Amino acid sequence: MTRHARNCTAGAVYTYHEKKKDAQASGYGTNAQRLGKDSIKDFDCCCLSLQPCRNPVITKDGYLFDKEVILEYIIAKKNENSRKLKEYERLKKKEDEENLDKATAETNQKVEQFLKGENSIISKPKSYFKSDNEPSTSSISNMAVGRDKELPSFWVPSKTPTAEKIKLQKPDNVVLCPISGKPLKVKDLIDVKFTPIKDSGDKKSLIAKECRYMCAVTHDVLSNSVPCAVLKPTGDVVTLECVEKIIKKDWIHPLTSKKLTEKDIIVMQRGGTGYAQTNVELEAKQERPALQA
Repeated sequence: MTRHARNCTAGAVYTYHEKKKDAQASGYGTNAQRLGKDSIKDFDCCCLSLQPCRNPVITKDGYLFDKEVILEYIIAKKNENSRKLKEYERLKKKEDEENLDKATAETNQKVEQFLKGENSIISKPKSYFKSDNEPSTSSISNMAVGRDKELPSFWVPSKTPTAEKIKLQKPDNVVLCPISGKPLKVKDLIDVKFTPIKDSGDKKSLIAKECRYMCAVTHDVLSNSVPCAVLKPTGDVVTLECVEKIIKKDWIHPLTSKKLTEKDIIVMQRGGTGYAQTNVELEAKQERPALQA
């Protein structure tokens, strides 16, 4: 059997490499690319500002925020909820007034109809000179009996149906976490205490260092690839390996020797932004037009 060149087009199989190359050149299909390190925030960065935290706090769900940023967010949301509540009260008052006017108008209309019916109860003299077989003088014409004043066209604005009003709903006054969507309160925020790496020879600032913090117990270097947890009573950050191998043996805080429970260990959510979720899906996809037969 003769050998073919690398770019031979006589093969009966449409290879994956050829398919991928043609799809990228044609502009159709889905582009997929693995995210790099620049697309994922560091574990010690705020989930809102995406910058290293100066005063880190953590929620009970494990999301890290800068205290100044999250407090500013909570205040802004409370002001927004207050504004929505005032607008709701104004619209509710207006709706009540409209309903009252409508009820009054219906009552007046019923009274007028009743009075009109009472005035029409009058016995009319019977005409003995008119034959019963005489045809009725009523007309079926569209222009009779004042019908010429009506507008029969359905596209005339006065004849078009009006849209129903949206039912007012009282706005919720609860502030939700911007990441998890669960209720968030200031009293639920827990102060976090990172242990910086002690290196006397390195004169770089803390933000400029690639490896900034270490485990408070084992002194292991912390990074996005190392699962971490926060001890709720003191706010110290330790690795999950330390939690599994040291803390869970006797459930005693290794630094303060106080008793711990399962609720005192908060697992930190690593990396991830609104664009990518760390360790869940690290592939970015771009949808493009699809070829149809």
